[in-house]
Amino acid sequence: MNVHPRSGSLRVAAPPSRGRHQQPGKAGSAVAHAPAGDVFEFRPWNLGRWVLWGVFALVLGVAPLIFDSGLGLTILSQVGIAIIACLSYNILLGQGGMLSFGHAVYTGLGAYIAVHALNMYGKAWLPVSLVPLVGGLGGLFFAMLLGWISTRRAHLTVAMITLGLGELVFSMSLMVPEFFGGEGGITTNRVVGKPVLGISFGPPQQLYYLIALYAFVCTVAMFAFTRTPLGRLLNAVRDNPQRVEFVGYNPHRIRYTGFMIAGFFAGIAGGLAVLTFEIVTAEVVGAGRSGGYLLFTFLGGATFFFGPIIGAVLMVLAFVLFSEFTRAWLLYLGLVFIFMVMYAPGGIASLLMMNLRVAAFGRLRALWVAYLALAGCALTMLLGAAAMVEMVYHLQLDAGQGGAVTFLGARLDVAAADSWVGAIFVLITGAGLFELTRRHFLHQWGSTQELIEKEIKQREAFRA
Repeated sequence: MNVHPRSGSLRVAAPPSRGRHQQPGKAGSAVAHAPAGDVFEFRPWNLGRWVLWGVFALVLGVAPLIFDSGLGLTILSQVGIAIIACLSYNILLGQGGMLSFGHAVYTGLGAYIAVHALNMYGKAWLPVSLVPLVGGLGGLFFAMLLGWISTRRAHLTVAMITLGLGELVFSMSLMVPEFFGGEGGITTNRVVGKPVLGISFGPPQQLYYLIALYAFVCTVAMFAFTRTPLGRLLNAVRDNPQRVEFVGYNPHRIRYTGFMIAGFFAGIAGGLAVLTFEIVTAEVVGAGRSGGYLLFTFLGGATFFFGPIIGAVLMVLAFVLFSEFTRAWLLYLGLVFIFMVMYAPGGIASLLMMNLRVAAFGRLRALWVAYLALAGCALTMLLGAAAMVEMVYHLQLDAGQGGAVTFLGARLDVAAADSWVGAIFVLITGAGLFELTRRHFLHQWGSTQELIEKEIKQREAFRA
């Protein structure tokens, strides 16, 4: 008896036949009569999964009660939109292995379709709550139109074609003002018609709950898609398209279908953005927006379903909050991305899952000192680097305001040598200590993994 490694279902191997000593009339005779080597799978009700979805719904419902300020509701609304957008992008990157540089085309064009529909038909018969679905249909239409050529080949070809299409659509946004609204964009008003049961979606809290509902339903739908035969085939095309074609499936059609599904959910995110900001400009189809989806989906962890959700939260926090603290936030973001590629290419989700595995075997306590040492050294290195960056930015952008710059409560003088020497010393010291600590941690981590593997083999031997 063992647990299936993928599905988690219980598997019971039938024992070999015992000839005349069998007792078919007793319980378990179905197993006893089966030929040797047959496997019976029992799929129990997955209570843990229902608990996780319940917690997710509870967080979405309770969040505006905790962060009830105007800024808090705005951030929460943008997080809900970003979750849908990043999960839709992960259908391409994580599930299909399609590196797209133009995903904002489908969120942006879906937003344009939604804003036109709201302006044209919103006052007549189109409910505001259905505007995101109109955006989803718009994203699906353009994914059908542009996806066939985008998915002809995988990997680098997809990246180049989507990049070219993204630049094409962005240039058209300034050349066709009748549809795109020119540089000023298109404005709208989400409060149309008479309120239903007092709901007009004018107050930010009402709008948030609409976004939260869409975020929950779309998240469940995209997770369900990963469990369908088409979702499994999309994984297979990502890993080995030649083998998929050998068994009789068309890899191009599978990629194309996945591309359209991703475009539909991306359009829903665009429609929700229309209701949130009540304006659509050419920036929504730009390369910067597509790059943001790629970067934060990767940081969250494209190989895990919940990774893009983490990335979506980080994206909103970076664009809304972190950008207010420093003008060098894009530089810091680039440095974080480089370090994640170097030391944790699986993203934050992979780090969480690895440590959950260690915790499940009771080995996490042996690593907490090493984690504290790594965090302290990394923070020291970051402080030295950030001090230098802030002084350089002050010299380049604010030199006319004097030589003093305030960094984390400390006063630094860009004209004094001791400020630069101190920052460089902290940076070099932190980097050296971080490298030494990292090597020690890798040795300790390897020893922990060996102990876990031995324990797994012992459990398997006991079950056998």
